[in-house]
Amino acid sequence: MTGSRRGWRSSPVSRSHWVWPAGSSTRGDPLIVDRAVYRKGIRHECGDLSDDLAAIRASEGSDFLWIGLKDPTDAEFADVDQELGLHPLAVEDAVSGRQRVKVEGYGSTIFAALKTLAYVEETSDIETGEIMIFVGDGFVVTVRRGDVAPLTPVRRILEASPERLAEQGPDGVLHAVLDAVVDTYLEIDLEVAADLDEIEESVFGSNDTAHSGAIYRLKREVLEFRRAAAPLTPAVAWLSSAEGPIESGELQLRFRDVGDHLLRVTDHIETYDRLLGDIFNAHLAQISIQQNNDMRKISAWVAMAAVPTMVAGVYGMNFEDMPELHWSFGYPLVVALMALACIFLYRAFRRSGWL
Repeated sequence: MTGSRRGWRSSPVSRSHWVWPAGSSTRGDPLIVDRAVYRKGIRHECGDLSDDLAAIRASEGSDFLWIGLKDPTDAEFADVDQELGLHPLAVEDAVSGRQRVKVEGYGSTIFAALKTLAYVEETSDIETGEIMIFVGDGFVVTVRRGDVAPLTPVRRILEASPERLAEQGPDGVLHAVLDAVVDTYLEIDLEVAADLDEIEESVFGSNDTAHSGAIYRLKREVLEFRRAAAPLTPAVAWLSSAEGPIESGELQLRFRDVGDHLLRVTDHIETYDRLLGDIFNAHLAQISIQQNNDMRKISAWVAMAAVPTMVAGVYGMNFEDMPELHWSFGYPLVVALMALACIFLYRAFRRSGWL
């Protein structure tokens, strides 16, 4: 059976989140979104799980059963678990949700927990969902939590290539899901890069229109993106290695290609994080400089106002023996001196750059 697995030890645990185009319709009830038997890569309707699984395992081809679930409870998942004999720890992770991303081996079954991400254009936010995948002898079970990243598009793409599906079997489904995950990472990478360019232009442009809150929100989304992509790298590397559970050399190469794309995304994420940190510091420095300029201007105007205030205060003390009070030019002379002092201070502050 092409793409079958050998026995292995558990892989290094990886952690992550990812993105998917929304809007695909699903069918069926809220629990079982879709289920089908694939014989020689061609879809057939699924009947009784026990009978179909027994027939698949009795054959020597790459036929398999694919069940898609959404938000199952313990009781709802128990029926599927009873037929497939999944490992209790993996079942617990799939039912409880909110798992760190990981790819692990339980006997002859691969269990993958993935975080799904979707970019919201209007708010530049990244929404999070979750997908669990069981890949075993003659079956694939996908458990989706949340409304992010429906798997219907992946299923339709695979069904359009029955030769490939027949050759790769359940392992090909795992590759297709991971490939779609990383492809969406690439799309989000472009969106985040565009948001970063806008932030840079607003901070370093001629008119500083940046807001520290916008920079912080983008940095937070980049960190969320990093939690999605970076931990997935070792898991994909394990799947593409000779020590991993995938025996098919062709599939190993395909997983390696997914890993190359993922590395490019993670490199970009590290760059975005550093740039946002530098931009935020530069923005704070600009704010500090602007505040210093404002304080210098305020101090200059206060100094200019202090001179006439002082002179007026002296002559407002109601002394009778002040020569200027009995001199006809005393009042205009004092006013002229105050004006000249203010003009002198204004020119001095202008030359020093305070005004």
